[in-house]
Amino acid sequence: MATSIDQLDLLELPIEDRAFGADPEPWFAKAREKHPWLAKFSHGYLVHGHHEIRDLLAMDDRLHLAVGDVVEIMGATGTPWGDFMQNLVIAKHGDEHKRMRDALKPFFKPRQIAAHVGMIQDVVTRLLDEWAPKGAFDFTEFASNFPVAVMFGLIGADLADLPKIKWALEIQGLSYSLDTSLLPDMERAHAMMMEFDSRLVQNRRKAIAAGAAPEDDLLTELVKAEDAGLLSHQEVCEQLFFLFAAGYDTSKNQLGMAALNLFEQPELWERCAQDRDFCSLAIEEGLRHSSPSAPPRIALEDFDYHGVRITKGSHLMFLLNISGRDPRIFDNPMEYRPGREGAKHHLAFGKGAHICLGLHLARFQMEEGLHLIAQRLKNPKLAGEVTWRRFPGVWGLETLPIEFTPA
Repeated sequence: MATSIDQLDLLELPIEDRAFGADPEPWFAKAREKHPWLAKFSHGYLVHGHHEIRDLLAMDDRLHLAVGDVVEIMGATGTPWGDFMQNLVIAKHGDEHKRMRDALKPFFKPRQIAAHVGMIQDVVTRLLDEWAPKGAFDFTEFASNFPVAVMFGLIGADLADLPKIKWALEIQGLSYSLDTSLLPDMERAHAMMMEFDSRLVQNRRKAIAAGAAPEDDLLTELVKAEDAGLLSHQEVCEQLFFLFAAGYDTSKNQLGMAALNLFEQPELWERCAQDRDFCSLAIEEGLRHSSPSAPPRIALEDFDYHGVRITKGSHLMFLLNISGRDPRIFDNPMEYRPGREGAKHHLAFGKGAHICLGLHLARFQMEEGLHLIAQRLKNPKLAGEVTWRRFPGVWGLETLPIEFTPA
């Protein structure tokens, strides 16, 4: 007989507290003593078990992305930012989701990504030429320039515009933080990006008309999709904002978390400099150990799962970010061990119809970037306080100060 989720004896976790993000593991150890895969938080339930997240995320017919709940909690219903959140491809379902995802999907296939290896290497090399001679810097600040610069290259935007929009991308990364004080900044960031993206589209349309535009980059294809009536102008601009933000925050945070683990084992960092294939293992184990995302879902109906009655309207947050720490699945899960058996079974990119569209790009650019970065930053050591972002939202390091020997 299934027990209703609201009748379970679950530990309530203070995930909104800044201190929680800095060291969540002791809390989850306590939560697992109460229940192997569920805990509570102020707005619903936390699913932290690896297999349970894998199974439940595949139930797209019963659990929809709870963007509406997040928008309501933030007090943003009917605002431009609130409408933007609910118009994103990740918030859509069924035919509408397929229509929007199909417009973007061809540009994130492995073969398409591999064709841009030279551009990715150039982006990292230029950044290292600027930053490596310093001998010391905040790694998170450095890393914030890399993945989004790659996205600029894929979209065909001017890198000179990157500094002025980084603030907006940083703010959007906090969209699931449930911190209502951030709403005014969310609205300003949205307005800034809509204007920026609309100008990008208009300039590209002029270049297409003049025969001076790339034929197969993402921006050209989005403009063609708008002209063909497949996407509206608003949808094109909003999906561009989503792609810039996704290319900025998640990859940047993931790279920082993996780097922190590598800095603590210098022999592994040096191996990354020597062995490109090892970088793949290092990134994969980083994705298993700690990742940025914790998407929310809302139950559309009552249903039973593993002895629990999940009731209609239940707000579930799926903790992809720590799912790889489930001790039932991974031995000694807090140990960062590249090459560990089963690391690729992590859930950092999600599962089901809403699995991360850019997962091949994220993997490839982090692996390629790590190999080049490790060659130029020798013997890195922590050189100050390491601080963490809020746990809900896009989790990761806020500061990672290091000093090193430039190569």
